[in-house]
Amino acid sequence: MERGISSREYGVPVGIVEADLSRAEHQQAVVAMIDAYSQDPMGDGKPLSEEVRAALIPGLQQHPTTLIFLAYQGDEPIGIAACFRGFSTFAARPLINIHDLSVLPTHRGQGVGRLLLEAVAQKARELGCCKLTLEVLENNLPARRLYEGVGFAQAAYQEANGGALFYSRPL
Repeated sequence: MERGISSREYGVPVGIVEADLSRAEHQQAVVAMIDAYSQDPMGDGKPLSEEVRAALIPGLQQHPTTLIFLAYQGDEPIGIAACFRGFSTFAARPLINIHDLSVLPTHRGQGVGRLLLEAVAQKARELGCCKLTLEVLENNLPARRLYEGVGFAQAAYQEANGGALFYSRPL
């Protein structure tokens, strides 16, 4: 399996690949990684339903801006960055939103998340993007340290107006 970025940091060989959702092994890895993230306390706290498991890959394949990176140790998927391309109206340039970033608990603290973020940033530069965006739970301190360590910060356009907040409205 080809890898886009690889590292032996911490003595753990890890490879990052941009997922090809026409490949069965990538499809299986995406579902497994999103399901593992969904079960995490910082995810949804429960497994994906069978309906979501069945609809995930077709939905991602049909979404025109889907961009997914998988982290592997050998042939074992150990992390994912599920992203979507967007557009900044203030910069008139594309951006990438990292919708889900997750590393299996047994592989956290080994630089895997950092490698995934670097793969996303590398792709963003290739696409001429002006920025990366993401959301993080305020109490997810390990993730916040990782993001801040690679240059993410709360968005603020004019200091007097404060930082941007991410809101959601379930439908």
